[in-house]
Amino acid sequence: MDNDILRLTEELAEKLRQSPEYLRYISCKERAYADETTRMLLTDYAKLQYKLQAASLSGNMSAEELTKLQKLGELLQLNSDASEYLFAQYALNNLVSEVYSKLGQAVGIDLSMFEA
Repeated sequence: MDNDILRLTEELAEKLRQSPEYLRYISCKERAYADETTRMLLTDYAKLQYKLQAASLSGNMSAEELTKLQKLGELLQLNSDASEYLFAQYALNNLVSEVYSKLGQAVGIDLSMFEA
């Protein structure tokens, strides 16, 4: 692989680690995960999200599991640490998605299937 590309990738990774979005994400994650119950709820939420995303792609979405995800999300929104963590995670994901989108556009990869 091209050494310049690898070097620039490392520089980009470091810039991302220094970004306000990443620093906020890490801070919020540490606070949210400090509480065992909140950590377990966030872990269950992430697993269920992933499971439903996979089910959606295969056309096997379960209304029951979707309701469970919504209720778990509502519960997490009541916890300020969990809520701040989820918003920080969303902001970081948006930043990384923007970077990936720009890279894809630069080399002609169609990423429209990932747009919301």
